[in-house]
Amino acid sequence: MYLRNCWYVAGWSKDYEHTLKAQKLLGENIVFYRQCDGAPAALEDACPHRKLPLSMGQLEGDHVVCGYHGLTFDCTGNCIDSPTQRGMTPRRAVVRSYPVVDRYRLLWIWMGDPEKANPDEIFEIENFDNPDWGYTDGGMLSIECNYLWVVDNLLDPSHVAWVHVTSFGGGGTGDQPLDMEKTDRGVIVSRWIYDQPPSPYYNNLVRFEGTCDRKQHYEMCVPAIALNKSVYTPTGTGGPDKPAVADTYVNISYNFMTPVDENNTQYIWFQHRNTDPCDKAISKQMNDGAIMAFNEDKEILEAVHKGMDAMTTPHIDLGLDLGAKTFRLRLQRLIDAEQKDTEHA
Repeated sequence: MYLRNCWYVAGWSKDYEHTLKAQKLLGENIVFYRQCDGAPAALEDACPHRKLPLSMGQLEGDHVVCGYHGLTFDCTGNCIDSPTQRGMTPRRAVVRSYPVVDRYRLLWIWMGDPEKANPDEIFEIENFDNPDWGYTDGGMLSIECNYLWVVDNLLDPSHVAWVHVTSFGGGGTGDQPLDMEKTDRGVIVSRWIYDQPPSPYYNNLVRFEGTCDRKQHYEMCVPAIALNKSVYTPTGTGGPDKPAVADTYVNISYNFMTPVDENNTQYIWFQHRNTDPCDKAISKQMNDGAIMAFNEDKEILEAVHKGMDAMTTPHIDLGLDLGAKTFRLRLQRLIDAEQKDTEHA
């Protein structure tokens, strides 16, 4: 069901402290905490004795103590104390540990074979440390739908014309043709829209007057990370392979989908722009607008999930679904190959 040998976003780094925090990700119950030196740790949230969630226990220093009989585990998942039978700790008193890394204000988790976890493979956010770029606080949204419906939505530039009329919609978003290309990490669906007013969301953000050439760049990367880039440039200066001009405005929405289970998705995002790096008012304006728009998506996607799950007549695909179908096929092939390797290991 899921690709496991890859990095997912568990949450915002700031939300993990020296306390036990329970989460379900990819159908697995996990307990997160920070050690005394601030290093993150993640363990299977189940004591091997009677499977009481370790998150119901307590944190003593760097160790997790089960709230049932005091079995104590270090950050590697090894039992280091069994108070009721010291000196006779069962060899099977071990819980799974997960590699976790702080990067880009996010906590990343590796859900597959820990020996294959390489932090260098964490999704790169270009210009993150560039002082000329500004970013928003971002947010987290729980969506009651399968993560692949969110993936489909983020490979569909056309839906903004109907779902996001007061934010990301605008001239040309409902009927201009789409281009699709495969990449080494996923799929890009994009298009240039020429000589139209900026969308409402960007109207007060671009640094020029009048109409614009606009690019919608919707990119999905394995396992479920979307880089949605909006480019606004004065009319006549946009188009494939044309260089940016002084007034070209670029905003990238980074979207991280982590499956909770087959019916729920954790959706984390933030925006990264090439202007106003220190303007908190602009960051708040953008963040508030994004929250409104993504809640519009949430309403649609939860209804889609229910509708597809309970359909009584066949559904159809449209031409705009090509990117999503292509990405799903690639992802499923990777999942199948991974499962095959696991079976033969």
